[in-house]
Amino acid sequence: MVRFSFPLIFLHNLYKISTIFFLSFFCTFSLDLSVGEAYPKFPIFTITQNSQTKQVSVQKKMNNLKLKLSLLCALSVILNLATSSPISTPTPSPWPEQFHALLYMNSSSFARLQITDLWYDWPRGRNVNIQQKQLGALMYDVEWDNGTSFYYTLGEAGSCRVVNFEVGIPRPDFLDGAEYLGTQVTDGFLCNVWEKVDFIWYYEDVLTRRPVRWDFYDGISTHVMTFEVGAVLPDFVTQAPDYCFNQHQDQTPLQRNYGKLTWKFSVKNSK
Repeated sequence: MVRFSFPLIFLHNLYKISTIFFLSFFCTFSLDLSVGEAYPKFPIFTITQNSQTKQVSVQKKMNNLKLKLSLLCALSVILNLATSSPISTPTPSPWPEQFHALLYMNSSSFARLQITDLWYDWPRGRNVNIQQKQLGALMYDVEWDNGTSFYYTLGEAGSCRVVNFEVGIPRPDFLDGAEYLGTQVTDGFLCNVWEKVDFIWYYEDVLTRRPVRWDFYDGISTHVMTFEVGAVLPDFVTQAPDYCFNQHQDQTPLQRNYGKLTWKFSVKNSK
């Protein structure tokens, strides 16, 4: 995976350097004004030797004062910048506990396109994906926090597949511990980017902190078209059809590897 350009730490250091130059110029300009008012210069033409001696003495005092004030100003600027807290590494925002997102998904591995309505509902312990594959049937993917997932289609030719995972739906903070890669422009948005265990690459809008895109290790790229926080899918939509339950349950142990994660599950025979 290629590292991304324009890391925020670079912008922070650039800001520090610019601040030093600006404050140094401002201090010098202010000292010229203040010292000039405190010790006004004598007229150019002097008559007596005594007045010339006084003028030289005042000029030396003025120069010494300007030097001391310049050093004091520079020291205060350096101390201020040195003690300022460094910029922290961005962390991904947790998912809202309930939201609806319209997703455009493209799989480079399987050459397949689909549009998905994602309804995430952490309090109810379910994650629903209503998937319209290109020129294909409408598939319901209803995942529950107890590890059970139902994959079914409706209608006369409806089918169902039940999968039992040892893990439930993703937690809102499932990206905790992800490695920050920097920023990148994707889909026209400047995004912070994270990667977790070589499994998912996650793009979040820098300004709004909404998800813009995420890519899986197997080539599936997901682009977020809409994102509605607080939207809830009615319960009746998530009810699996009867033929998901009135069939012989033939469980076959399988394993699926997701990056460095291994999920064991069993498949119950489909209709």
